[in-house]
Amino acid sequence: MIRLLLSAIAICVTCAAAAEWSSRLQGGGTVMVNPDTNQATVTTDGVTTPLWQGTHRLQDGSVLIINRGGVAVPNEPILQSRQLPPAIPEDWEDVQVVGYSPCEKLVRRVCGGSDQCADEQACNPSRQLLSMEQEERNTSSNRNLMTYTSGQCLKALQDNDFFTACKLAGNGAGAE
Repeated sequence: MIRLLLSAIAICVTCAAAAEWSSRLQGGGTVMVNPDTNQATVTTDGVTTPLWQGTHRLQDGSVLIINRGGVAVPNEPILQSRQLPPAIPEDWEDVQVVGYSPCEKLVRRVCGGSDQCADEQACNPSRQLLSMEQEERNTSSNRNLMTYTSGQCLKALQDNDFFTACKLAGNGAGAE
């Protein structure tokens, strides 16, 4: 379930990065190309209509080709608008794990030190994150460094709405 959730988040980030491309037409109006469907529309005087089949000269002198059905043939500017920005390293990347890992801390906080809150809604996802983190660390060339999932657990530790702390007595979650 968590892998599915993380995949959906990654897909949404990709979708958000693929912005709708637009340019001015030489004869007037603004052409827009949907990043998901490549459907082209033109807006003139506030009215939006599908862009017709053919070649269309843009204000910068380049040409946009529209196939049957109003589908644009992506040109270089369209493709460039869809490239993801370079990844920015997270603060936790290449940080050595000292003591409990972030996912171990999350499980202790949410499920309790002795599993007193094992039936809570967030306990199973916490354990899944821990399992993923352990798998990543086991396959890493340096098992003492935080992994991608370690970073996800750091974020989860800040989410007190879903990953609530176990409130049963003697949970032992405070010992880190």
